[in-house]
Amino acid sequence: MKKFIDEPELYVDECIDGILCAHGNRLKPLGKDRRIIVAARKKAAKVAIVTGGGSGHLPVFLGYVGRGMLDGCAVGNVFASPPSSRILEMIKHCDSGAGVLCLYGNYGGDNLNFDAACEMADTYEIKTRTVRVNDDVASASKTEKSKRRGVAGMVYAFKIAGAAAMTGEDLSEVTRIAQETVDDTRTMGIALSSCIVPEVGKPTFQLQDDQMGIGMGIHGEPGISVEKMMTAKDAASVVMNQLLCDITLKPGDEVSLMVNGLGSTPLEELYIIFKHACRILKEQNIKIFMPHIGEFATSMEMAGMSITVLKLNDERKRYLRIPANTPFYTNGNK
Repeated sequence: MKKFIDEPELYVDECIDGILCAHGNRLKPLGKDRRIIVAARKKAAKVAIVTGGGSGHLPVFLGYVGRGMLDGCAVGNVFASPPSSRILEMIKHCDSGAGVLCLYGNYGGDNLNFDAACEMADTYEIKTRTVRVNDDVASASKTEKSKRRGVAGMVYAFKIAGAAAMTGEDLSEVTRIAQETVDDTRTMGIALSSCIVPEVGKPTFQLQDDQMGIGMGIHGEPGISVEKMMTAKDAASVVMNQLLCDITLKPGDEVSLMVNGLGSTPLEELYIIFKHACRILKEQNIKIFMPHIGEFATSMEMAGMSITVLKLNDERKRYLRIPANTPFYTNGNK
């Protein structure tokens, strides 16, 4: 294991310390608990949007706390859910009286702990709603979509729901907009290497130098298959074919297309993938609006990429355009 760390067991807290040192004008810890990060600005009278999950995926999750996106984020250890007590404290702090939308990835521990926190929030008379992001097409069939994992597509949900809340929509409406965004988002990734959890000290899984994991999850969960290395053109085609078979698009439709790096893939390679994905969409007369290329949801130092397709309508386009500014996301260059 070769990493710029001090003590493996301090990895998460030292990372958060660094983020707060860099972005303390926009982010702050909730009291003494540095595993709960909230917006430093004065709390607005609007629907609050909160998220949470395991560390190791920056910029997800806490990188999207800020104007026009999230109001709070609770994080756990690397790839581990935050406890329900921490989630509850975040909900209590972020609520301004308009209610709280819990918007997070569809994973067992997160589901269990957020559900428990929302039940406890009822005793404080805080209204909560839940939307679970399940955009990973490789993790379950279309008929079992509720079992799919949440991956990079959650960034679109954060952005669109955050804009809806900022413009004054109520809790029911923000929830509807977030859920419909998730319903029209599809993602699939390809891993080229494993990552190393600091406290484990060895790769989570093994891929040979000439292999790639098609559809592998961001924690190393099994995907569709392990294949021989492909060219960028062929890899993009494999992913795009899966996505376009899973989502209903017709000529003239518009999408936002995201090519996301998983941690150690050069930006140049992401743009090569984007070129090929763009060509495939243009061949079907599908237009691209506000492309996203970069690292939006990583897995430590995993090499690889994912592609996300979000089907757009006038409402989603409007909310994508609304300014957002967080330490790791601004839509000014999208």
